[in-house]
Amino acid sequence: MTSEYKTEQPDRAEIDALKGPAVVEFGTNWCGICKAAQPHIAEAFAKYPEIPRIKVEDGSGRPLGRSFNVRLWPTLVFMRDGQQVAKLVRPEDSQSIADALALIAQPG
Repeated sequence: MTSEYKTEQPDRAEIDALKGPAVVEFGTNWCGICKAAQPHIAEAFAKYPEIPRIKVEDGSGRPLGRSFNVRLWPTLVFMRDGQQVAKLVRPEDSQSIADALALIAQPG
């Protein structure tokens, strides 16, 4: 699992073409709220290690974050087969993340 937000971003078309479950996490490496959320995110993902997590640095002029209407960090977008199923903004507990992961972990 990637520990830092990557500055290189996939295109939205690449995200939309993903098969199966995936989570796109938007934030920045310097964001205190993003850092505070990481233990909750890690705890939830421990129950779903098979689900890919794509950490993307967001900010002004970043097209991927804008395409998902990201305004605050961290924002987690839960996808299944390229479709957004759920979105969490600034999650403060692992249970809400685990609940969203359960939604995308189920087939169809």
